[in-house]
Amino acid sequence: MTADESQRENNMQVDHHDLHHEFPEMNDAINALKTGNAHFAKLFDSYHRLTGKVEDLEEHDMPVADFTIEDMKKQRVKLKDELYHMLLAFRAGQQSARA
Repeated sequence: MTADESQRENNMQVDHHDLHHEFPEMNDAINALKTGNAHFAKLFDSYHRLTGKVEDLEEHDMPVADFTIEDMKKQRVKLKDELYHMLLAFRAGQQSARA
């Protein structure tokens, strides 16, 4: 590997966006909802699959129209937002049950 190739590889490092990395403080809620809430589980799977596709495209520098990858990223943000609100509601329910 040449120095240029090595530098390009370092510059193309892909950030990972799985929910456990995005919201480490919510790991318990993520796990509970994945097993106890079918809607959350479906959204989680969709988010995970979409994240994998986006990361694959970025990691392998695959040719794809800019609007395609941007649409995928927007869809991922929308899913993440919905999942996050479900996590917050779950956490709020846990706290009110303790009170």
